[in-house]
Formats: sequence, C-alpha cells, structure tokens
Amino acid sequence: MLGKKPESDGSLARDAIGLREVVFQSVAFMGLGATIVSSLPLTMAYAGGAAILSGILCLLALLTVAVSISALAKHLPTAGSFYTYASVGIHPAVGFLVGWAYTLLTALVEPLLVLILAATLAASPPFNQAPGLWWIYAVAAIGIVFILGYTGIRTSSAANVILGVFELGVFLVLSIWLIFVAGGHNTLGVFSTTYANAPGYHGLNGVIVGMVFTVLAFSGFEASAPLAEEARAPRRTIGRAVILSLLVVVAIELVSIYAATVFYGPSKMVQFSQIGGGLGANWIQLATKVWGIGWILVLIAIVNSCLANSNAGANTLTRTIFAFGRIRILPQWTAAVHPRWKSPHHAVVVQLVIGLGVTLGLGIAYGTAVAFGIIGTIIGIVFALLYMTINLSCILFFLRRRRQEFNWFRHGVIPMIGILVLIPVFFAGAGLPVFSFINPLPPPFSAAGPVIAIWLLIGVIYMVYLLRTDRSRIDDTARVFLPDEPGSSVLQGAVVAATAVEP
Repeated sequence: MLGKKPESDGSLARDAIGLREVVFQSVAFMGLGATIVSSLPLTMAYAGGAAILSGILCLLALLTVAVSISALAKHLPTAGSFYTYASVGIHPAVGFLVGWAYTLLTALVEPLLVLILAATLAASPPFNQAPGLWWIYAVAAIGIVFILGYTGIRTSSAANVILGVFELGVFLVLSIWLIFVAGGHNTLGVFSTTYANAPGYHGLNGVIVGMVFTVLAFSGFEASAPLAEEARAPRRTIGRAVILSLLVVVAIELVSIYAATVFYGPSKMVQFSQIGGGLGANWIQLATKVWGIGWILVLIAIVNSCLANSNAGANTLTRTIFAFGRIRILPQWTAAVHPRWKSPHHAVVVQLVIGLGVTLGLGIAYGTAVAFGIIGTIIGIVFALLYMTINLSCILFFLRRRRQEFNWFRHGVIPMIGILVLIPVFFAGAGLPVFSFINPLPPPFSAAGPVIAIWLLIGVIYMVYLLRTDRSRIDDTARVFLPDEPGSSVLQGAVVAATAVEP
C-alpha cells in the first residue's frame, strides 16, 4: 500500500486563505470557550486561587515558542510544520518522532472537545432530562466536523471565523461583568502563591502542576503552521497568525481566570472544577447568577467553541497525516487530495474513524469527565515536550543553517527561556520524580505518562525499521514544498530539500 500513488497531483488548495482565516485556525484550535470551562478549572484544582499565576508563567513560556515558530515558518512553509522544523533544525530522526508525537496529540483534540460538548449539553436544560444520551451529541458533532473537513479548507476556515468571533465576545463580556460584580473582592493576592491551597499541592508545587493543564488550555496557537501550503504569502502569514492568536486568546483567558477567581472566591477555587459536575456546568452557573436566562449565550458559546476547536484540530491532524503520506511514512493513499474540494479526503476519513473510536471508547469506559481528564493530560504533556523541541530546533536551525541571520537574543535566549520553564511542567505531568518539590498527578491522570512512552516506543521501533529498509522516508521529513515566490500559486515541480536552501 505504501507504493500506491495518490489519486491527485498531491497539491492542496494554494492561496486559498488569507491572514484572517489562518489566525482563526489557531483561535479555533485554542478553543477559548471550551478551555475556559474545562482545562482552566483543572488548573484551578491544583493551583487553587493562584491559577492566574500558572497562566502568566505559561504565557511567557509559550510566547517563546510562538517566536520560534514564526522564525522557522519564514524559511520552512510546509504542511509538515513541527516535524519539518525538528528535522531540519536537529535531525530527521528527531523530526520523525516529533511528527509521530504530534499525530497522537492532534488525533486526540477532536475527542477531547467532543467530550466537553457532549457533557455540557447532557448537563444543561432540556438535555439534562436524558444525560445518558451524551453519545448522540458526540456523534453528531463528529459528523459536522467530518463534513466541514471533507468539503475543503475554505468551508472549514469560514466556519472557524464565525464561531470564533462569537465565543471571544461572549466570554470577554461575561468575564468583565463578573469582575465588576465582584467589587471589593478584587485583589492582587491572586497573582502570588498565597491562595495556592490545593491539598498536597501547596504553593509553587500547585502552580507548576497546574501549568500542565494551562499548557493544554493555551496550546493551539501553532495550529496555523500546517496550513502554510494553503495560505497566501505563508512566509509572513504563518508567523503573524501564531503570535497574534496566542496574545489575543490568552489575554481573554487570563481575564476569565481572574474574573472567576475573584467572583467565586480565591480560597475556594479548588472546588470550582466540581461545580455541577464540571465540564461547562461551572461557568453556566456563574452566568446564571449574573445574567439569569442569559446563561443560554454561554451554552451556545461553549458548543460553538467545541465545534470550532474540533474542526481546527481535525484540519491540523489531516494535514499532518497528508504530509506523512506524501513522504510515505504513512500509506501514500492518505496523501490523496479530492479533485473538487482540494481536501485531503482520505485523511479526513481516517480522522473520522479515530474521532469516533476514541470518543466513544473512553467516554463509555470512564465517563465524559474522567475521559476528558485523561486525554487532556496526555495532550498537555505532549505539547510541553514538542514546544521544548521546537525551541531547540530554532536555536540549532539558525546556528547551523542560517548563521548569518542568527540573533543571540531572538534565536538563542528567548527559546532557551521557554525550554527551562517547560522542563518542570513536562516532568510534573509525566509523573517522573525529577523535582522533589513537585508531586505527581493522581490516577487515572498518572496513566498519561506511560501511554505517551508506549506511543513513542512504537514510533522508535517503526523508525528503526524505516532506517533499515528505506532511509529516504526518514530523510524526507526534512523536505519542503516551496512556492516560487511568497504568495505564488505555483509549486516547484519537485520536493526541494530544505537543507539545500541557503545552507
């Protein structure tokens, strides 16, 4: 099957989307509404009333990653994104493992968001009359995402813009409203470890463990990078989109963390994630207290956010599968492009199967809330690992291949700061006892580390097989489809090795 030719010329829809659509790919992937009601309450469960401190530290670390991606995307505009950056910057073998890990991560995004959507609807009137029907809402959401992905990037990007604008507006207005109503309860004490009071996770311990879920909440800004071959002027567009989406979305999320903390009470935030069963019920109850029937707007925003985030995650996964199929890491039929829609439609079908299997399998086995926590922990740990790798790739890429452009601060100090901040976050989530002042996550979240280790072990075994049978497949992770000029709709006839461009 690896030798079978894809049924089209392998070209995605060039110049199909501009900066706005690319930005909202990342905005949608970040899923502001969904993360505010799910991932950030998990941060509060460990960081307590100091959750905003976890958020600020996480933002500083992820800004370094955004700067690194911006610098790399300028020279390596490709659907391979993360794995190509690592292949060229470090080594093709590392690039393969990055792509392997990124595939796991993006494959879990849709199930994560669909579980939030299904659980939120099942707990909200009138759907709460039959909470056991959550799986019907899940299947319906997966079906919508499948249709959006199959009909091409223009359709799915337009949906991301519409859904993204609505959720940004609703949660920004609600957060400001909560801060105003909190009145004299507003305090600067939440910006310290004073209220980091989770049992077993006091002080800095809780702040760092909370960052595992803050990384999950703030991640997704890099999701525009795999759209480089479909964006206009990708060398400029991708970098701008990555940084802009991170700053805009995280700014609103930080406001929401502060708003919930001062309104609900910083000393009580450990219990916040359990309000009404969690996964949306917490923020719906807050909205009910200040807006009355207006809570319906929050419910709509959560559903919109989950759909947009699922759609963006599916876009990223299918482009990663497409890129792997193009270089024969995966069967080449996964690189097929639909003759009409110009979508990687075989990869979209693969994504549909994965979405249904993981969502229903874990949801039925553990329940929606626990299944969400397990998937979210895995994603947060993998993101921390990949972000550190991308920062290292940036340092080495400019030292080894673009030495004349190397800037000691932008390409050296900034990426290194991000690596140092994310190291304890990674070990805390993975459950590795490297730092004595950080307690590991409890079961079943602690299973995330072994799951990731097993996935990477399988990847290493497959990589060794490829190195012995056809090394070119590994080496091709360092190749890029380069346009003749930024913004051009014409691809050069063959794949051009990134390492051959201005060594």
